Amino acid sequence: MFSRINGRTAPTVWRRPRAILWATAGVGVLGFLIALEIVARRGAGIPGPLTEQAKETVFAPKPGPLYAGLALTMVVLTWRQRFIAAGAAIGIDVVFVLVRWAIGAKVTDGHSFGNGALWVMLGYAVVAVTRRSGRERVLLLKGVGLGLLLAAGRKTGDTWLLITSKTRPAVLDQYVATADQALGNPSWLAGRIVNATGPIGTHLLGLVYAQLAVAAVVVALYQLRNVRAEGRFPRHHLVRTFLVIGLLGPGIYMLFPVVGPVFAYGPGASGTGGVEWAVANLWPHTPPPLSAPHPMLYDGITPRNCMPSLHTAWATAIFIHTRQGPRILRYAGTFWLTATLAATLGFGYHYGTDLIAGVVFALTIEAALRSFDRGWHRSGIQFVTYGTMVFATLLVSYRYLPVQMAEHAWVCGPLLVLAMASVIHGYVRVTALWEPKAAPARRSERQPELV
Repeated sequence: MFSRINGRTAPTVWRRPRAILWATAGVGVLGFLIALEIVARRGAGIPGPLTEQAKETVFAPKPGPLYAGLALTMVVLTWRQRFIAAGAAIGIDVVFVLVRWAIGAKVTDGHSFGNGALWVMLGYAVVAVTRRSGRERVLLLKGVGLGLLLAAGRKTGDTWLLITSKTRPAVLDQYVATADQALGNPSWLAGRIVNATGPIGTHLLGLVYAQLAVAAVVVALYQLRNVRAEGRFPRHHLVRTFLVIGLLGPGIYMLFPVVGPVFAYGPGASGTGGVEWAVANLWPHTPPPLSAPHPMLYDGITPRNCMPSLHTAWATAIFIHTRQGPRILRYAGTFWLTATLAATLGFGYHYGTDLIAGVVFALTIEAALRSFDRGWHRSGIQFVTYGTMVFATLLVSYRYLPVQMAEHAWVCGPLLVLAMASVIHGYVRVTALWEPKAAPARRSERQPELV
């Protein structure tokens, strides 16, 4: 705790502001999880993220990113340690599966793997505290924390979604659907196109939509590939953006609860469950009529997770973070963004207005994180302020001006697209100013002789 400086004893902690920052961030995250646990239990009567994560040390885990979290933890390990960690995780999972099979335990969701990955991450946390010191301890703790944060982020998101369904009985789909007419009801059009592609297109888009987290981990592993060699994490990477989007997005769900066109205007994702709660069974073949919107009651199960589209925000973040990678990674990022937009609309999970809000949301958060790393200079402050204002204006317009937007579609539709395009342009322009510029090569004063 103390070191000698010029013959005097001084606390080392004051010379380590980044250590203080990391400690503060850790306490803040833990406090948030505890608060969410209390809200989930008292407000919605459901277990919170800490309880759900603790249960997965013993009980069969739900499908989630436990092995993805272990993969992120492995970036701070040597290759020998990685093989040992992977082997230990698989071995522990095999033991758990055999025990469950022996006692006849029921496995939910057809998923029984992941306990091993969680145990290995917790084990490395113990190793970091008891067997490591100095920078090696800090690096290992950061790797474990990153992996556990990814796992906890999924539990936090699931808890938020349950809270929205329990505490927001009325949804605002009629407002969003009415405003969406300014864009020409893109979800209805995309839904008919996806249906026309048959099972091939449906299965492909479904795979892309469901495996978005896997794509993010692949990109993150590329960005973090040199962590062990350099002994430090890069200043900014995709996992940070993913976690912040997942942290802030559900708060907007609480303010603007929306279930999506397949639920509010169709049969529901299961094919039948949403008809009794829907306005009418219109999606995707019959566009909704223009009428005065009002809040509508919906069931206590379906998450209110449409505004903004976080799948769009996450896919946008993946696209951004692949721009500096090799060609195959850039192509993959472009494909994932395009396919995710097609899936969110084509499956009826989102309205077109959700997607516009999701893009603005992602770019604003990405710029804010990069500004935080670089220091809050004028260009970053101006863009984050502008992006926040555009996002707030979109939400206010969807809520209070949907009829006017639908009646003047030829004006309001292009304005919505223009607002999104202005944020995209601003982000590209600002980040280009932040990129280091290569100095031009100095020309030799001596001219080559002509032969």
